[in-house]
Amino acid sequence: MVDVSDTFSVEGKSVVITGSSQGIGRVTAEQFAQQGANVVVSSRSQEKIDEVVAGIEEADAPGRAIAVECDVRERESVENLVDTTVEEFGRIDSMVNNAGASFMAGFDDISENGWKTIVDINLHGTFHGAQVAGQQMQEQGDGGTIVNFASVAGTMGSRYMSHYGAAKAAVVNLTASLSAEYANQDIRVNCIAPGLVGTPGVASQMGIDPSDVDRRDVAKEMGLPEEIADMVQFLASEASSYIVGETITAQGVPPLEDSDL
Repeated sequence: MVDVSDTFSVEGKSVVITGSSQGIGRVTAEQFAQQGANVVVSSRSQEKIDEVVAGIEEADAPGRAIAVECDVRERESVENLVDTTVEEFGRIDSMVNNAGASFMAGFDDISENGWKTIVDINLHGTFHGAQVAGQQMQEQGDGGTIVNFASVAGTMGSRYMSHYGAAKAAVVNLTASLSAEYANQDIRVNCIAPGLVGTPGVASQMGIDPSDVDRRDVAKEMGLPEEIADMVQFLASEASSYIVGETITAQGVPPLEDSDL
């Protein structure tokens, strides 16, 4: 009989998490390290990711962690991220393309530069991360996992987020397309599309305080980063071995239109 705890395990795996200086990425990095994975913490701020790694080390996590500065918009930066991972840990088992950015604006108020910036970070950055990591996994010859991040804004649209939603919709399609290409290489590609999650970015951008969110409350309108981190671990583990090319939506109770029925 298979030990269920083993199928969900990420112990000993080498995992790269982009955009992990705060929010979902940081919580995911901390969780993976606590589960015994070797984690590469990455963002554009060396100071912030050094802080994350220091916290992991202070917590005596069984997994190792290193900080590698990376701008996912720049190909050479992503290549350096993967090369450093391989130099330090010998391989890459999971690539988590979490880096993203957005701002709220009506469609008519989005400049061309603003549009390109958001698409560049969210879509082009995911392309860089998936391709560079995927090529390394193919070179290793024994598969791996890629977890992309979309958003419910990309699966159902959102007011004042057309630029972000368009980029994330493309990530959903990229995930499905890439999964078919990489399946024969034993590389599983999947995606997570979170709804509202209580991160510092959400708190500052939308003026919502996530401190009162209770994970046990099913009918909550906001999720917690820890809940998304659990999904990332699931998709990076053997427990999700029959899930390929899927986008898993995590938004709590789905919105329903008023009905007389």
